Amino acid sequence: MKLILVLLAWLPLVAMARPDVDQKLGSTLADTGSVYYQFEHFELDSADGQRHYRVRLAVPTRAAPDEGYPVIYLLDGNAVLAALQEEWLAELDQRGPPLLVLIGPASDLRLDVDARVYDYTPSPHPGQPLLEDNERRRPAGGALAFLELIETRIKPQVEARRPVDRQRQTLWGHSYGGAFVLNTLFTRPQAFQRYVAASPSLWWKFGLLMQIEQTMPADISARLLIMRGSDEARARTADAPPTEASRAMAATPGDAAQQMAVRLAQRPGLTVDYRELTGLGHGPMLAASILPALLMAAEPDP
Repeated sequence: MKLILVLLAWLPLVAMARPDVDQKLGSTLADTGSVYYQFEHFELDSADGQRHYRVRLAVPTRAAPDEGYPVIYLLDGNAVLAALQEEWLAELDQRGPPLLVLIGPASDLRLDVDARVYDYTPSPHPGQPLLEDNERRRPAGGALAFLELIETRIKPQVEARRPVDRQRQTLWGHSYGGAFVLNTLFTRPQAFQRYVAASPSLWWKFGLLMQIEQTMPADISARLLIMRGSDEARARTADAPPTEASRAMAATPGDAAQQMAVRLAQRPGLTVDYRELTGLGHGPMLAASILPALLMAAEPDP
């Protein structure tokens, strides 16, 4: 067991603003091309037909090793594709590049807010209707169904297209996506061997993830990286009317992610790293957390 606290001052991404949910995808490496990766995609719908996904594969130009490519599944796939840089792929090429699986909306938007709210958030009673909060009232709590989609429909299609090392599978997500990563670790830890939760929304439903954490199996063998920006502000605005979300954020300690890392590091078989990225707020953490996740996915097993 080990816990590594790393303070990073990193990247020009610090200047990025909070992502615009209406922003179009624009030109990406999938359009302009990469020396180190080639891109392909397939599409599918949710089981209830309400959400539509485009799954992009970034396939290394290097041949797969005998055991198959290590693979990283990245949520908010369109936003990840928009942030992806050729320099990152060049670094991966030198390390034994992983296969990248970007799961995003089947549209030209960087983010599909309604879909990610439903897909990425856990529920205290899976299968029962749940709303994001009393103000926005978006359907939520579909994390179990989304994980089932990944496990039974996305992974088989990926593995049919390219050889994959099933012992080196990584899952990355940011914000609500980070909550999904942790919920997967806590409820289905065998689904992946490596987990990266960037700025996870631990305040969701007044700390529901901390409750789910207590129910996780004892016999876990996995690696977890939790990242958070040093400038991530909790939503406490004195002149704004209180909302369910703002009350939940205010009730959650500012160091909740670090506290969780400390607790989880005590569990046998679970290796935990915590990194705080200096000068970054919640929005910029999406892009800033991608390269560390990619490098973790490329690391050989110890």
